[in-house]
Amino acid sequence: MSLWLDLLGAEVRFVETPSFGRVRIAEAGRGGEPLLFLHGIGGHLEAYAKNVVALSDRFHVVAYDYVGHGLSEKRVLDYTPFTFVDHLRELCDALGLRRVNLSGESLGGWVSALFAVRWPERVHRLMLNTSAGIPILTEKGRADLENLKALSQKNAGQTPTFESVLARMQWLIHPSNHHLLTEELVRTRLHCYLQPGMREVAPAVLRIIGRHDEFLIPLEKISCETLFLWTLENPVHDVESARQACAKVAHAELYVMKGDAAHWPQYEQPEEFNAVTRKFFTTGRI
Repeated sequence: MSLWLDLLGAEVRFVETPSFGRVRIAEAGRGGEPLLFLHGIGGHLEAYAKNVVALSDRFHVVAYDYVGHGLSEKRVLDYTPFTFVDHLRELCDALGLRRVNLSGESLGGWVSALFAVRWPERVHRLMLNTSAGIPILTEKGRADLENLKALSQKNAGQTPTFESVLARMQWLIHPSNHHLLTEELVRTRLHCYLQPGMREVAPAVLRIIGRHDEFLIPLEKISCETLFLWTLENPVHDVESARQACAKVAHAELYVMKGDAAHWPQYEQPEEFNAVTRKFFTTGRI
């Protein structure tokens, strides 16, 4: 299915923020509680193409491109996870959203958790989807992180190609799901990487990978109901890493996906992901 058939019914538009300029969002469903989706490093809102409209029957859903990502404004900054925490706050303010539900994948989970710690009164419930920002417990996890860095650098500071983008995206997806990496999806990401200013911005963004342990989530300070949504084949952080992190959060549960998935469960197994997401953000339970 085409990304734009998946997103049919969503409004894709730009929102102005004071410090970060234009932000591209995809928005659907205006009647329910706000639910914001946050993508991973080097990503873009199409990571949630199979979730935005599907969950709009229950929630006011917003997926967006971070500053320096996708089609949002490109600014050369000292990027850390807190850059995106501030970006999220300004976007919520611009949209008039005072209290939200957050679901973030990889860097998105890291940013969502830091946001929930800094502004607990603004977060209702939190989903950490194969999240970064928790301790890496294994040598394989460290090797996975270095592999991500190497694959990402092939698309930063130089001209990316279809092949280099495909290799980077294969890192995200379980081998049994590589058929989901359609030409349309890969060329969408390639188009994002070829945006003016990206050559200067991408290296600054990717330095976050090498600074992972400087900004670990203070898990014991998360006060809202939290779901760690994980996969058996997640790179960098395995299920045991998630289990130990979950134990440090006062009101948290761990859910391990039943379908084959790696680092993009929302895209690889959307029916299961959407069902779990709908239940958790409605009831606080799984």
